[in-house]
Amino acid sequence: MLRIITLNLNGIRSALAKGFPRWLARQRADVVCLQEIKAQEADLADLALVPRNFHGHYHCCATKKGYSGVAVYSRAKPERVSCGFGSREFDPEGRFLRADFGRLSVVSVYLPSGSSSEERQQAKFRFLEEFMPELRKLKSSGREFVLCGDWNIAHNEIDLRNWRSNRKNSGFLPEERAWLSEVFDKVGWVDVFRRIDRRPDQYTWWSNRGQAWAKNVGWRIDYQIATPGIGAKAKKAAIYKAKRFSDHAPLIIDYDAKL
Repeated sequence: MLRIITLNLNGIRSALAKGFPRWLARQRADVVCLQEIKAQEADLADLALVPRNFHGHYHCCATKKGYSGVAVYSRAKPERVSCGFGSREFDPEGRFLRADFGRLSVVSVYLPSGSSSEERQQAKFRFLEEFMPELRKLKSSGREFVLCGDWNIAHNEIDLRNWRSNRKNSGFLPEERAWLSEVFDKVGWVDVFRRIDRRPDQYTWWSNRGQAWAKNVGWRIDYQIATPGIGAKAKKAAIYKAKRFSDHAPLIIDYDAKL
């Protein structure tokens, strides 16, 4: 069995303080994808987040300290690790880290949020435009892929509690949802969680405002998106909510596969 976990940490130091390493060490994960680590390479040497017997790799933001950044931890040593997908604008922000194991590649990806300003929303649209050709290329490469991360888009009405009031808000805009539909319906990627679990009220992110967490007023914006071969081997999916490590929850999926 191959267990892959993805989580937006909203800061690696914050996750350390909340006990994330102790929890992670008990999960028997094979690959762990993390987003929004908000740290630089020089800081990470002193942080005890990588579980024992794991290999840790990072793609940190080069343009602004304490911003963005992704990581991949794995029990098996990757045969190859690569950063970025060829974007002059977005690769320096540390948003894409790929690890290759045999015929399988696992990617930790962090799509931009557009909620802070119209300027950032336009940047998000530029990212989506640049990323689609990469998704097509990866899908047609002949390799199996699992793309893990915070995609900052809720796909359908079932994927957020207050969908009616969010139709004009970043993360649930018609253009964003149509883009994700193209990823699934035209390019042929698989939303692995939804393949296994079609229940409503399954969310991975909750606003820190009000009682969003307590009332489960959330969004499902964290995904494991896979090529059909490995996607069909997913056997079990869970969103861990017994304890909070950030404003996101870990998404855990078990595949009938090995690294």
